[in-house]
Amino acid sequence: SYICNVFSIIIKMYAVWRPAFTGTVSSRGYKGEAPDDNKADLLEIPLPPWEEKTDEPIDIKRRRLLYESRKRGMLENCILLSLFAKRYLNTMTDSQLQQYDRLINEPSNDWDIYYWATEAQPTPEVYQGEVMEMLKEFTKNKNHEQRLDAPSLEYLEKETQ
Repeated sequence: SYICNVFSIIIKMYAVWRPAFTGTVSSRGYKGEAPDDNKADLLEIPLPPWEEKTDEPIDIKRRRLLYESRKRGMLENCILLSLFAKRYLNTMTDSQLQQYDRLINEPSNDWDIYYWATEAQPTPEVYQGEVMEMLKEFTKNKNHEQRLDAPSLEYLEKETQ
């Protein structure tokens, strides 16, 4: 299609300019990969390194993680993580909150999180832990709950009153 052709041209133009930026590319970045791609025109978007927020008050951390669970790069994770956060975030310990923060904020590709949670791919050791096991179990949806959308925000108002 026309749009795909235009995007392909932009990617190739970026590849010409890219050598000027190679010094700024961090080890953490999103790579738009496809299984049948020869990666000749691979675009890497540099991302700042993830840093744990150690001095953050626990109530602020919970609110931030709730927001970050709801605002994902893909709808599947928005639904999955926001429902998971609604169920577990308010009862998580400090250690569990740290694990969850790292899990949803350090990986640069939301598909990785989805594949690990659904057990389509093995979870890297750094993300293995109590929270990942909770998320995997939650993802199995053994009670067959209808999970078609993120929860409304009304439950937040009830908890803060």
